[in-house]
Amino acid sequence: MIADKLNVSGEDRETLRIASLPHDVGKIGTYNVILDKAGPLSDEEWRLVKLHPLKEEEILKPIKQLQHVLPIIRYHHERIDGGGYPDGLLGKDIPLLAKRLCLADSFDAMTADRPYKPGMSKTDALEEIKKKTTTAFDAVVANAFLSAMDTQNVRI
Repeated sequence: MIADKLNVSGEDRETLRIASLPHDVGKIGTYNVILDKAGPLSDEEWRLVKLHPLKEEEILKPIKQLQHVLPIIRYHHERIDGGGYPDGLLGKDIPLLAKRLCLADSFDAMTADRPYKPGMSKTDALEEIKKKTTTAFDAVVANAFLSAMDTQNVRI
């Protein structure tokens, strides 16, 4: 939906689709106990979670055909205000396709039930995205997503 609203080229759509498939592969076998934990994460557990984009990059780096998606995968948890991970990049330094994956992944994470929290309603998640536009999310990407969701009759 974001790609439709932003008139993204076919090549970039395919690159984003490919990047989205293995984007959390770095979580494999690392911390199932953490991912399934019912309570808040400790500082050490959170530090381990934040390593997954680097592990993903490491796992996928030997695959020649995936070199073009590595920056998207590495930076899909960066925030516009520099408060993301793994590198704390500011908005202008985050690849555009990573910004798009970040927003879609964040919406999915907000609305999914987890062992430690029930998922938000779509309405609440959209409100959260609105609040975090220009801090966590790129304004152009967030506005395209919100517009697409409004077109889908998701009331906010």
